[in-house]
Amino acid sequence: MVIAQDQKVNDKALVNAGKNGDEWLTNGHDYSGDRYSPLKQIDTTNVSRLGLAWSYDTGSFPGTLESTPIVSNGTLYVTATWSMVFALDARTGKEKWRWDPKIGHQNFPPGSSGNPNKVRTGPSLCCGPGNRGVATYDGKIYVGTLDGRLVALDAETGKVVWDVRTAGANEDYSITGAPLIAKGMVLIGNGGAEFAVRGYITAYDAKTGKQLWRTYTVPGDPSKPFESKAMEVAAKTWTGDAWKLGGGGNPWDAISYDPDLDLVYLGTAQGGPWVARFRSPQGGDNLYICSIIALKAKTGEQVWYFQTTPGDEWDYDAVQGLTMADLKIDGKVRKVIMQAPKNGFFYVLDRKTGEFISAAPYVHVTWAKGVDPKTGRPIENPNVRDYAKGVTVAPGAAGGHAWQGMSFNPNTGLAYIPALDSTFLYVQATEFKPELGAYNWGIVFRPPPPPAPGQPAPPPPSSRPGGFLSAWDPVTETERWRIPMMNGGGTVTTAGNLVFAATGDGNFVALTADTGESLWSAKLAPGFANPITYMLDGKQYVSVLAGRAGNGRVYTFVLDGKEPIPAPDATPPPPPPPAGTAPAAPTNQNQQ
Repeated sequence: MVIAQDQKVNDKALVNAGKNGDEWLTNGHDYSGDRYSPLKQIDTTNVSRLGLAWSYDTGSFPGTLESTPIVSNGTLYVTATWSMVFALDARTGKEKWRWDPKIGHQNFPPGSSGNPNKVRTGPSLCCGPGNRGVATYDGKIYVGTLDGRLVALDAETGKVVWDVRTAGANEDYSITGAPLIAKGMVLIGNGGAEFAVRGYITAYDAKTGKQLWRTYTVPGDPSKPFESKAMEVAAKTWTGDAWKLGGGGNPWDAISYDPDLDLVYLGTAQGGPWVARFRSPQGGDNLYICSIIALKAKTGEQVWYFQTTPGDEWDYDAVQGLTMADLKIDGKVRKVIMQAPKNGFFYVLDRKTGEFISAAPYVHVTWAKGVDPKTGRPIENPNVRDYAKGVTVAPGAAGGHAWQGMSFNPNTGLAYIPALDSTFLYVQATEFKPELGAYNWGIVFRPPPPPAPGQPAPPPPSSRPGGFLSAWDPVTETERWRIPMMNGGGTVTTAGNLVFAATGDGNFVALTADTGESLWSAKLAPGFANPITYMLDGKQYVSVLAGRAGNGRVYTFVLDGKEPIPAPDATPPPPPPPAGTAPAAPTNQNQQ
């Protein structure tokens, strides 16, 4: 059922969003986060007829485009760099309004972390000024901003309804992830683990912006009372004084909600600093970094957790998309939650209890030889923590999968992962002194050593290096098919047996969901975000945001569309960070 123009998105609409494909109401399409649409007007027999219906030039500032559009009441809402929000007519692409938070993009180029010697007028950024989208509810559009604010906008006019700070004005927090609505609450996390700040998720009243609860992901000052029993447990797994910086564990992307279990799920980032001895000298798992956590929606109290990478030292965030499904495993239907985090293993957990069900590598992995089949704890290979000498590990800091949307098709039983084979040379700094507004990693960058005289260069870490799209069976934990060189953005899958994805060189493509056969492509621009599909006036549309270096466009396709596709603009790369700032992150794959 299409929501009438005078009807606002409510709790019932969000709960039932997965049953109808007319609109796209949450970042992952519905609460399951599967990025699956039941629409099938466009299918394998006619997808070759897709043509451009309309395009819209965002005029955005340089940076990586990562937004998943939201469609409600005939309007498409999308974000671009620097937390800018656009409302477009979903039929024509005509702009209804745009909102610019005026954060200070002229003074903070992508990759900049600000000037630690003065009070900052903008955010400290890990990996560029990206934003992954908005949430909609009760006539409002909600967006998190790079300077750590949560803002409610009127859905019809774009005017600010309320604006709250989720962190101190001059702290090293930022928000790049999309909010999630659950039972009248707006849930939002934050980035900042690169700066070693303390992670947390907060719930706000959707009408007023009043804070309802806040749950921390790592322990704080040990001289003060613990905020919860979970923090008391976590404190026993840390040593030293990492709490003075914060410790990391920021939930900078995935947040999901199960209305039947009334549980909120979030993923957490790596510890800060990266090098464990600098944050926890006597070792320990450092709960709850690199973890999937379930909370009671009403209070934020922890129900269960599962840590994918205990005591992480390789930037293996577990903040990637959390997808829920009912799968038949060993003859029994299980309510599961699935994730392909950066550490290279695909995880299937019981979403009610957090019980480990299975995990297997979906990319080339050298840091561990597998996981314990009972507990899911990784079995590390020897010397993978030899930071002092330098150690090359796969996946690298870019991870096997980052912010790009993974989708799951219940008809094929496959998850479609925008994956990456990579390595990274981790070398510990000889000295580490934390700095305000700077990357507190505790590492140094240096090229890998050349081969010894007379010895050939080492082979690539994988016979299949680079980006690819993997069709993954979560029941058997095996890959069904893969398409190389496909790490260009996120995916969406449909009941028409289709997967829409992108290549790194700017092609938007449609593949058969069951076999991966290529059926259609359109040359757009390198730098894709996450595609969606929706239905208006009996027509199914497919939309995606693409481009970079200030030339982001929304492209929307329909059967027999006749509009010409604009040629990608030739523009220079974004300017380098100001002198004296921290280096850019290892790759823009790791977007916080």
